[in-house]
Amino acid sequence: MRNTHVHARLQMAALLLVSLPLAAQDVSRKPARLAPNPTSTTIAAQQAGQSATERIDLAMYQRIMDEGFNRSHIMDYASALADDIGPRLTGSPNMAKANKWTREQFKAMGCSNAHLESWGEFGMGWQQLNTWVRMVSPDTAVFIAQATPWSPSTNGPVTGDVVWVNIQDQKDFAQYRGKLAGKVVLFGPMRAVPPVDEPLFTRFSRQQLDALTEYPAPGDQASDLSKRIQAASRRRELIDKVAQFFADEHVAGVIVPSRDAPDGGGSGGTFFDDNGGALGTQPYNSDYRVKVPVVVMAIEHYGRMYRLLKAKVPVSVQMDVETKFTGDHEQGYNTIAEIPGTDPSLKDQLVMLGGHLDSWISGTGATDNGAGAVVAMEVMRILTALHVHPRRTIRVALWSGEEEGLDGSRGYVRDHFGSYPVSTAPDQMKLPGWLRKPAGPLTIKPDQKLVSAYFNLDNGGGRIRGVYLQENASVAPIFAQWIAPLKTLGVTTLTLRNTASTDHIAFDAVGIPGFQFIQDPLDYKTRTHHSNMDVYEELQPGDLQQAAVVEAIFVYDAAMRDEMLPRKPLPRPKAMVDTSGPLPLPGVFPDAVQSAQ
Repeated sequence: MRNTHVHARLQMAALLLVSLPLAAQDVSRKPARLAPNPTSTTIAAQQAGQSATERIDLAMYQRIMDEGFNRSHIMDYASALADDIGPRLTGSPNMAKANKWTREQFKAMGCSNAHLESWGEFGMGWQQLNTWVRMVSPDTAVFIAQATPWSPSTNGPVTGDVVWVNIQDQKDFAQYRGKLAGKVVLFGPMRAVPPVDEPLFTRFSRQQLDALTEYPAPGDQASDLSKRIQAASRRRELIDKVAQFFADEHVAGVIVPSRDAPDGGGSGGTFFDDNGGALGTQPYNSDYRVKVPVVVMAIEHYGRMYRLLKAKVPVSVQMDVETKFTGDHEQGYNTIAEIPGTDPSLKDQLVMLGGHLDSWISGTGATDNGAGAVVAMEVMRILTALHVHPRRTIRVALWSGEEEGLDGSRGYVRDHFGSYPVSTAPDQMKLPGWLRKPAGPLTIKPDQKLVSAYFNLDNGGGRIRGVYLQENASVAPIFAQWIAPLKTLGVTTLTLRNTASTDHIAFDAVGIPGFQFIQDPLDYKTRTHHSNMDVYEELQPGDLQQAAVVEAIFVYDAAMRDEMLPRKPLPRPKAMVDTSGPLPLPGVFPDAVQSAQ
C-alpha cells in the first residue's frame, strides 16, 4: 500500500513539473502574506543583488523524487541508528558509535572528506545499564522509571521508606535535617493529569499554515526573557543546595515526577528524561556531578505513592540504578562529510545541511533527532547516487551536544566562521553558555563569507510543509520559486518568523543564512520529544522520504544558483533562546524551549 501511494505522489509531482514553465512559477499561489506579485518579486530580488527569476532544473527535481521515493534507504538508516546503536547521549559510548557509523556511511555512499571533528571538551561520559523501581509495601507494584542522565549508581538494590520532600526556599531545609538517612525521597509536586481529550497525533491544517505566515509583533520579549533568566538562575542555585543537602543527609535515592508534555500528553506511562539536571544544574560537568541516585518516574506511578503518603499510609520501595561513567573529560564530536563543488569560481563556497545526532536516553532518539540525522544522510545519498556535480561544495554536519546547549554547532561555527565572547561575570558563570550574555563584538572569520546557507531539520519526523525564513525577507521570492513545483508534496508555506532552540541558530547568530524547515507536528511535542516513546515505531516512512526529497532539492538549488543566498544585516548579540516559550529550568535543556508558532 505504501509503494502505491509513493508512485501516485511521484506521478502527480511529475505532472506538475511538466505543466510548469521553466521560469517557474505561479507566484500567485504563494502564501497570502508572503505572496509578492512579479513586480515586487523583481524589486526585492534586485535590491538583494539577485536575479529576479530562478533557474529551476525541473528534470533534476524529478530525478531526486524518483530516487528518494523509489529507492529510499532512509528507514534502514533509521533502524541502524535507533535500534542497533540506540540512545546517544553526548559523551557516551553510544554517541561515539553513532559518530563512527555515520562517518563510515558517508564514505560508503561516496562522500568526500568524511571525518569526525572535535568541538571541544564536553564533560562526563555516562551510560545507563539497568534501572528498576518497585513498591514493596503497602502493596507490590512494578513502576515505570529510568535513571536521569548522569545519575550515579545505587551499587545494588536498595530498599527504603518513602518520604515526600518539599523544598521551595532556604528556610525549608530545617524541617528535614537529620530525618532522611536511608530514605527514598519523592522530590517534586504531584501535577494534574487531565484526560487526553484531543488527538496526540496531528498535521498542520491549511488554516494553521496560513496563520504561520503572519508575523507577530515581538512585544517586550527582551524584558520578559531577562526576568525569566533571573528566576531560573535563583532556582538553579536552590537546586544545587538541595542536591548537596540530600547527599549530606545520606538519602538512599531520589524519585522525581515526569513533567507534562508542552502540548499535553505527558501521561499514559510516557515520561520525559530531559530533567537530568533535577539534582544538578550541569550534571555532565564533574564539578556539578549528581551526588545521589536519581530516577524519573511516570506521573501515574509517582502519584500513587504521593497519595498514599498524603493519606499517612507508609510506603517503601526497592530500587536499583546501575550506571557507568566512562571519563570526566570526554570530547564532543561532529560528523562531517562533503560533495565537492565543481565550478572553479564557486567550489570554495558552501551549502550546508544537518541535524543533531545526539539524544536523551529513555527512548532511542528516533524522532529527536534521529529523524533529522537520517534525512540529512539520505539527502547526501540521493545526491551521490545521482552523481550530482554541484557548483558549490555541499557539506553535511551531524552535531552532538545539541541537547545541552547547541554545543556541537556553536563550537563548529566558532571554530570556522565566527563567535561572540560570553560574559565571565560571577552571576553569568552560574548559567550554561547558551544563556550567558555576549560580552563583546562579533568576530568574523574569513570562511564566514563563503557559506551560502545552512538547512536544518529538527522538529521530529513530520513531512516538510515550508520554511522558517528567520526574518530574512530577501530570500522569500527565491524560496517561493523553489517550492512552487513542490506543492503536490505539501510544501506551500514561507514565514518570516524566527524559530529557535536548535542548530540553525548558531549560524544565524554570526550572520550566515540559517533555516529550519516547517514540519507536520505529528505526536512530537505530545508524546515523543525527549520521552521513553521516542522510538523507531513513531517514525513515518513516507514523511521521512518526503523530507529528504525536499531538503535535497533545496540543497541542490542553493548549490547550483549563480549567486549566494542573500543575507540579513549582521546580528546584534542576543541569547540563543526563544522567548516565546517557558525558559528552561534545571533539567529542561534548550531543545525543550518551544519555538514561536
